[in-house]
Amino acid sequence: MPGLDKTGPAGMGAGTGRRMGPCCGGLGRGFGRGFRRFFTKKEEVELLKEEEKALEEELKAVKEMITETENQK
Repeated sequence: MPGLDKTGPAGMGAGTGRRMGPCCGGLGRGFGRGFRRFFTKKEEVELLKEEEKALEEELKAVKEMITETENQK
């Protein structure tokens, strides 16, 4: 989130992105920079399942938005 101002992507509000940050209780694992915690295999699988669920929900929302937009006159 740019500037940590809780506006989310494109200023649409908190929780409108990939749901990875603190606004959504997301994973926020910080790939590639700074402090990085190492997870056990069990923890990693659980985190990946949570991420998969969040991505599936986001994809569903995008598909609904596409359908709504196509149906508008």
